[in-house]
Amino acid sequence: MSRFPLITAHTGSMGHPDHSFESLQASLGLGVDIYEDDIRITRDGIPVLAHDDEVELEGGRRGCLEKLTLNELNAKRLTPFTTLQEMLLQIHEAGKIMNLDIKTDHALEPVSTLIEQMHMREHVLLSGCAYETAKKAARYAPHIRRLLNVNLKHLGRIRYADAINQMCKEAKDTGCFGLNLPFQILQEDFTNIVHSNGLDVYVWTVMEAEDMHRLARWGVDSITTRDPLKLTAVREEMNRAEEKRVEPKAEL
Repeated sequence: MSRFPLITAHTGSMGHPDHSFESLQASLGLGVDIYEDDIRITRDGIPVLAHDDEVELEGGRRGCLEKLTLNELNAKRLTPFTTLQEMLLQIHEAGKIMNLDIKTDHALEPVSTLIEQMHMREHVLLSGCAYETAKKAARYAPHIRRLLNVNLKHLGRIRYADAINQMCKEAKDTGCFGLNLPFQILQEDFTNIVHSNGLDVYVWTVMEAEDMHRLARWGVDSITTRDPLKLTAVREEMNRAEEKRVEPKAEL
C-alpha cells in the first residue's frame, strides 16, 4: 500500500460546533494533518469562519455578514465570530495546515494579504475554487497553493476518462495543484488518471469506514471527514495489515 492519505478534519469535527475552537482542538488532539473551515468576509474586510452570508443574530433576527462590520456582528450575537487570524495562530502553533474553503470571491484578496502578513504560505491551501474563482485566486493569491473544485457537469457530457482529463486541464490552466471533489463520483481509475497528470486528489466528506478503506486503497491524497477518530483507526488498521503482509517469514 502507498502512503496513507492526509487526514483532513472538516469543521464541526467530533460533534463539536462548526467554526469553533473546540472542533479545531479536538481535531489537533487526534493528530490530523489538515483542518478545513469555511471563509467569508465582513464589511470591514475581516476574514471570518462562516459557511453562509446570511447569519443568525440575537432575537431570532437575520443579517448579511458582508453588510456588517465584525464589531457590529459580534454586538448582535451571543457567540462572537471566530476570525481566520485567530484560527491560524493555533494552526501555526500546532505546525499543521489549514484548508480555507473560500465561500466568496470577495475573500480572496484579504485572505491573501493576511497570509502574507502572518508568513503562513506553507500552512494554508485554498479550496472552494470553481474554475472562475480559481482564475481570480491565481491573480490575488498566486503564492498560496490552490485546489480546483471540479465541474461535475463534465461527467454527464463526455466519457468518464475524458471528463477527468478535462478537469485536470482546468486545474493546470488555473495553477491549481490538485482536484477537490465529493468522494461519491470516484471510480477506481480516477486517481491514476489524475496522478498521471501530475495532480493530487482531495475528496470530501467521508464518514463510513468502508469508504475510507476503499479510497485509501485507490490512492487519494487526502480524505476529509467529520470523524477523524474513525479515519485514524482505519489508518492504523491498514498500516498493521501492511506490516503483517511484508513481515519476513521465520527460517525453519
